[in-house]
Order: sequence, then C-alpha cells, then structure tokens
Amino acid sequence: MLGSTNLLKDLSPEDLREVEDICRYKTFRAGTQVFDRQADTRDIFFVVRGRVRIVNYSLSGREITLDDIREGGHFGELAAIDGQPRSAAVLAIDDSLIVALPHRAFMDVMRKHPSVAEKVMGRLTRMVRASTERIMDLSTLAANNRVQAEILRQARETESPDNSAVIKPIPVHSDIASRVSTTRETVARVLSDLSKRDLLRRTKDALVVTDVEKLEEMVDEVRGI
Repeated sequence: MLGSTNLLKDLSPEDLREVEDICRYKTFRAGTQVFDRQADTRDIFFVVRGRVRIVNYSLSGREITLDDIREGGHFGELAAIDGQPRSAAVLAIDDSLIVALPHRAFMDVMRKHPSVAEKVMGRLTRMVRASTERIMDLSTLAANNRVQAEILRQARETESPDNSAVIKPIPVHSDIASRVSTTRETVARVLSDLSKRDLLRRTKDALVVTDVEKLEEMVDEVRGI
C-alpha cells in the first residue's frame, strides 16, 4: 500500500513490508479532523486515498489554508523530527485512508535509506521557499494580485507543454480566499477579470489557464521581478 507514496515508493518490497507492519491504518470521513494544532503527537502520515488540508486559524476563527495533500503525499514530518507540538491542524477534505507511521520508525527509515532522507529534505526546502514567497506576497501585493498569484501557483502544478494548465477540481472561492487572506467576492472579481482577458476558462469540472506564461508575467510585474 505504501508503494504508491512519493516518499517510500523507491524502497524494496521487503523494506516496504517491514515499514507497513509497523503502521496503523485509519479512515477519516470528509470534514473530520486528523489532528489539531498543538496536538502532542509525532506520527508521520501518508495519504493512500483521498485528500487532506493543512490549516491554521486566526484569533477571530477565520480558517487559513496552508496546503492540500493528495494521494501519494505525506504530512506531519515536522513534529516527527523535532518533537514539538503540531504547527497546524489537518482536516480530511474527501473520505480518506491515512497510514500512520510512528516517529521512531520514520527516523529509522531515514537513517537506513538516504534516498528517503533526501526526499524529506527536499520537501522541507520547498515548504520554506513557499512560505517565504507567501509572506512576501501578503506583505507586498494587493488582494487581487494575491489571487492571481495563487491561481498561478496551482497552474504550475499541472502545466502542459502547450503553456496551458488544467486546475481540477475547480477551486472553491472560499478556499482560494483563505489561502491569500481575502474575501470570496475579491476572488470572484479576479477570476472574472482573468476570463475576460482570455487567460482563464471554466469547463464543467475544471479551470483552464490558457496562457500560464502571460499569467506569470502579470504576477512577476507586480512583484517587481
């Protein structure tokens, strides 16, 4: 089962079975919590089926979306490595099957398999870079530009050689708003404007970014790049 995860897929079948024997398998219905911020747990989790969302909350209770983890991804490595309480809450967005690996076993896997440790370091590096970019955007960009930057970020994940990208499923306005600290109304206005510029097209079940390079130029211009 863990052979489909990005972090462990290169392990031999024997090593995978050894890891799986230590794991616990849990199912979560959509909308339920996997763990809360400040929880004193240290397992690392693998998403075998479904999708989860990493979130934090402001003092007023407003949800701030940090990332979505899809099938094949993992989360929880920060607490597994440093032993500190969880830095964010995690919610199941879809009905999900989650595999939990105890932190000691996770540390043993990294020691025995340098390729796994390298992947963990690579993910942590990307998290730092993404956080730095997000902090800069929140500090320097207007709300409409932050929405454009978020659409660009999602488009980059599925960009095709023809310079287009398909974002699927269609992002909910409130989800985009929670990622960039703005309102659903602002998100709706920006998406409408991008559609009028022929940079965005909505189909039955997806958003199609028709010109990723042009959108990137727009975002880079306001970033001063």
